[in-house]
Amino acid sequence: MAEGDNKSANLLAQETAQLEEQLQGWGEVILAGDRVLRWEKPWFPGALMGATTVLFLLIYYLDPSVLTGLSCTVMLLCLADYLVPTLAPRVFGSNKWTTEQQQRFHEICGNLVKTQRRVVGWWKRLCALKEEKPKMYFASVISSLLAVAWIGQQVHNLFLTYLIVSFLLLLPGLNQHGVITKYAGMAKREINKLLKQKEKKNE
Repeated sequence: MAEGDNKSANLLAQETAQLEEQLQGWGEVILAGDRVLRWEKPWFPGALMGATTVLFLLIYYLDPSVLTGLSCTVMLLCLADYLVPTLAPRVFGSNKWTTEQQQRFHEICGNLVKTQRRVVGWWKRLCALKEEKPKMYFASVISSLLAVAWIGQQVHNLFLTYLIVSFLLLLPGLNQHGVITKYAGMAKREINKLLKQKEKKNE
């Protein structure tokens, strides 16, 4: 068991090191983004929501076609991939890269690798469910997709995307400041109270 854990830890460290090497040119930008996403300053959530709102209002105003939107997105990604590694050291000053920053960059890369592993694990579990319990797999997938299709029909396409993007951008900060843990705990307590009341009524 310990040998398997060591092997998994070594593989995780190796994958993290590879990702660090690949993202080295983006290091300063990733750290700056991490500080914003974790709300290191009180005005960061407002700035984040303001920038997201302006971007989506611009998309709403321009109303580009799917092909135009996709082309512009890929073009911006290509420009960022070319310009960021070149300009980031000049803007942020790579000579100011400290041990603390390197440690945080290592943690971010480790978290990205763990997230990737979780997604792959969920996909493997779904495939295993398909093999072991095909009826349950079919029922759960179809009902989930029907629910998503119904939500998509009720809410405007762009507004729904705005809500999802806003939630994902605020999620690291909410998690960092314990908001999710607090409200999840409150919801859990309320559910437990309801279950206890139901048990008492049944008795």
